[in-house]
Amino acid sequence: MRGHRFRRGFAAAVTAACTALCAGTASAAPAVAETAHPVGDLTTAVGNFLFSPDAVAGANDWTCEPSGEHPVPVVLVHGTTSNLGFSGARLAPILANAGYCVYGFNYGETFSSFGRVYGLGDVAESARTMSAFVQRVLDATGAAQVDVIGNSQGGMMPNYYVKRLGGAARVRTMIGLAPTNHGTTMGGLVDIARSMNVLGLVNDAFRFVGAPAYPQQEEGSDFQNALFADGDTVPGVRYVTIATAHDTTVTPLTNSFLHGGDSTNILVQDLCPDDPVGHSGLWFDGPVTQIILNALGPDTPGFRPQCTDYGPNI
Repeated sequence: MRGHRFRRGFAAAVTAACTALCAGTASAAPAVAETAHPVGDLTTAVGNFLFSPDAVAGANDWTCEPSGEHPVPVVLVHGTTSNLGFSGARLAPILANAGYCVYGFNYGETFSSFGRVYGLGDVAESARTMSAFVQRVLDATGAAQVDVIGNSQGGMMPNYYVKRLGGAARVRTMIGLAPTNHGTTMGGLVDIARSMNVLGLVNDAFRFVGAPAYPQQEEGSDFQNALFADGDTVPGVRYVTIATAHDTTVTPLTNSFLHGGDSTNILVQDLCPDDPVGHSGLWFDGPVTQIILNALGPDTPGFRPQCTDYGPNI
């Protein structure tokens, strides 16, 4: 899920998000040395969403060779109603400029995608798309594993790949940015609709308009229950989950967190209390970027980011 109002449906989410983004204040990139890839901001992201949904600066250089310093390729995974061009606008070039081989893909296309609005389709099928893409990355780079960074559905869907499609052997680190791991109540609307016995009708409507991923991400859905019936994590995979107190998409926000195994849960405001970043804004947040770079690289225990360059509350 990308928009800050999941419950308004995918069509309204796209319109509202684009309006909010165009009006928002662009978040500056952290200071870096002379670089090969321009680091985008919110304006870049909106432009990419509309005009470059399948490509972003710094990503998908299939000639990239992982270095000794950064031997593990990084795969970015967008959320519902989003695409690679939007989600990777800032982070992909930052990672590429830091020396990582960075990749990203679109998934979940349905008849309502219009070549831009992805992440709508069946989550299990999207995980199969991810499986094929990761294998392509491994074949191209010669690496044995990838690190994954995903927002919203993009942080939850890879769990299906890891747990059900053999991805555990191919994923070293799974970094989730406000992932819908245990679903969302959509601000309580799921509970209300369930109590009124109309949730089935609402979900049928989502499926009718080509967006089955929405009901699959509801708290208590059959999909959610089956995915985590055998526990949250898989041995051998390192999980880092980052949430924000200003999330109005994943409710309650603790549904993002995973437990057991090698898992770490981080609430941004525990480190930077004044950070106003929202659900989708995590892609553009300075402290979050610092946490990601630490998780991918030195993995310093007790790491605390500099509280600056905050992302937007979207």
